[in-house]
Amino acid sequence: MNPILVSPVIGHPARPIEILLVEDEPGDVRLTVEALRTARVHNRIHTVEDGVEALDFLHRRPPYADAPRPDLILLDLNLPRKSGREVLAEIKADPKLRTIPVIVLTTSRARDDVQRCYDLHANCFISKPMDWNEFDTVVKSIEDFWLTVARLPSHSGETGGFAGFAGNPNIEIRNPKS
Repeated sequence: MNPILVSPVIGHPARPIEILLVEDEPGDVRLTVEALRTARVHNRIHTVEDGVEALDFLHRRPPYADAPRPDLILLDLNLPRKSGREVLAEIKADPKLRTIPVIVLTTSRARDDVQRCYDLHANCFISKPMDWNEFDTVVKSIEDFWLTVARLPSHSGETGGFAGFAGNPNIEIRNPKS
């Protein structure tokens, strides 16, 4: 995979938290990455633009054969080719993937979407605010809870769990199509 952007983490011994961002809107990708840029936890963001690519990434099908297993998935609902609802259903039905926390991060505020996502076992449903400052606050809240408070499941053969704190810009963004 070719990195889009790499900000170094000096002296950071822990494995980074792998985040899969499934988002088709370039502006929302940029906003999410900017909000996570100052994260206290070393993380790497991998981006895909639609539901088919998300499942290819998760199942390590080309061009994602070397993709890491994500520790956390940020999933938009309104995606081309395969909707976020379909992706969520497939993730949670797969014994190898269902333990990965999935945060639905979408513009939808519809009660039916909220209910359907929780019925499909989403770990969290967040409606994207339209204001940049509010969006930044929401993404930092995701980071505060999911990357520093919650204990993420470890993966077979990996140390998993917490990645630790860095206190400096510590994000790597990767997109294998670049």
